[in-house]
Amino acid sequence: MTTTIPKVYFCTEVATEIRRTEAAVRWLWSTKALKSRLVGGRRVSTAEDIAAFLTGI
Repeated sequence: MTTTIPKVYFCTEVATEIRRTEAAVRWLWSTKALKSRLVGGRRVSTAEDIAAFLTGI
């Protein structure tokens, strides 16, 4: 069985993907409107998190 490592996006990359500012991305993370997790002490979102946010799931 192979495991795939999900693509993670840092704040600047998330901001580019959803066309918002970095401050807006940090606010979305803090209000839990956009799912995120800590990896190596840095906050990141996966492609699935971004897709769920954009579709309103």
